[in-house]
Formats: sequence, C-alpha cells, structure tokens
Amino acid sequence: MSDSLEILLTNDDGIDSTGIRALHDALAATADVTVVAPATDQSACGRSISHEVDVDERELGYAVHGTPADCVVAGMAELCPDPDLVVAGCNKGANLGEYVLGRSGTISAAVEAAFFDVPAIATSMYVPIDDTPLGEVALEPDAYAEATRITTYLAEHALEVGVFDHAAYLNVNVPIADGDPAPVDITDPSKRYEMDAERDGSQIHMKDLIWESMDPETIPDPEGTDRRAVAEGRISISPLTAPHSTNHHDALSALAETYHESVGSPARQQ
Repeated sequence: MSDSLEILLTNDDGIDSTGIRALHDALAATADVTVVAPATDQSACGRSISHEVDVDERELGYAVHGTPADCVVAGMAELCPDPDLVVAGCNKGANLGEYVLGRSGTISAAVEAAFFDVPAIATSMYVPIDDTPLGEVALEPDAYAEATRITTYLAEHALEVGVFDHAAYLNVNVPIADGDPAPVDITDPSKRYEMDAERDGSQIHMKDLIWESMDPETIPDPEGTDRRAVAEGRISISPLTAPHSTNHHDALSALAETYHESVGSPARQQ
C-alpha cells in the first residue's frame, strides 16, 4: 500500500470509543488517516443528517457533534477532501442482516461515502453477551485484533485488485480476536427479521429477538449468510451496492398506465 493512501475514518460509537482507536492505530501504520467521528455515541441512527454541526479538534482527530453521515459529508467537503477510502468502525456489536443496512450508523457512513463515489469499508465486531447490555461490556484494544487485521488487509489490497469495481462498500463483521486469524466467508446479508414489541402501560418496548438464536448448532440462517458465518466464528464480508437497485416489472407498469383511467382527471373530480 502506498504511503499516499488517504483514509477518512469514522464510526457511530463516538470518537472516544476503543474500536475507532484500535482501527486508527492499525491503519495509520501505513496510511494517512484523518478521523472525523461523532462526538458522542450515535448508534442505530441510520443516515440521519443535520443542517449544521459543531466541530471540535481532539487528540485523535475531529469530533463532530452530529451523526456518522454528518461526519462523512463534513469530511468529504472540508476536513478530509478526496480520500481514497472511507472506513467506518470498528463498531462494538455486529451489524448483520438486511434489516440493519438502513439502521446502522456504521453502515450508513459507508453508504454516504458511496454516494460521493468513494469506496468504503464498514467493520463491526460480534460481541457474545448474556443478560449484560452491550453498552456495559468493557473491551480492551486486544479484543479488536481480528477487526484491525482484516480491515487493514482490505485497505491495503481491495482497491488495487478492483474489488470496488463491483461493490460500492464492504460490510465486514468479525468475531472477537481469539488467537490465529479466522477464516473468511464472502456472504449475503441474512434475510431473517424477528423484531417484536411489548406494551407495558404507556410504554412499548422494542425487542430484537434475532440475538437470542446465535448458537451455531441451532441458528436458522442458511450457509452463505453473514449471520451464520459470524456465529460459526468466521469473518463475514458482504460486498454491497448503493444506491439500492430498482426492479421494473410489467405489473407495476400496467398499474401506472391505468391510473388516470381509474381515478379520472383532476378537473373531473372538482
């Protein structure tokens, strides 16, 4: 990898998170890295965008008082113009399945970069938990060794071999580091969706039931999906596109053609 490679690094856990520091230190060994990250935790904010944000200079880089999408826009326009690559992460907690693609701030940063026509890598780490909330799980930098290893490898090689000629961004999910490098699977996002809600008086509690079935012996997700790969201790790389593709078909075209015939002209309805 050339010393001139410019990387814009962001996340959604906030600029003070252990995961972004671990990625920064690994990537900065061989690239010019500019951190533009949220000042506070912005997990699950999707591609929410602000009209105006404050920016502070911190020891690691720029802290934007806004969302990951804000960080990418501010970075591209002012703070780190013309990067070769955007990296988002490392997120504490996996981002698996189709249903998280529009919800995750980590992935949304990569999607925002894709609209700037800049390739991106979103890296997240699966953290097995029981009853402890993920936010209360403390992780040392060494836990991110798998994440930093695969992300650095992809940053070093994916551009030069043409990976991003076929994908706008890579959604990378890794297990917690455990000795030797894990095997790598090229995957599709799982289609499984198991959100639920429970009412308790004036409150409704949202429940994501998918995480209750991550046992590799019983997980229902098929081979080739991101969730199965990670549950079985492998690295998942899903090559994805943005914007999302459209699916033209005769049924919708026929419906459009009969619209005026069905509802009549606006003048006739008055």
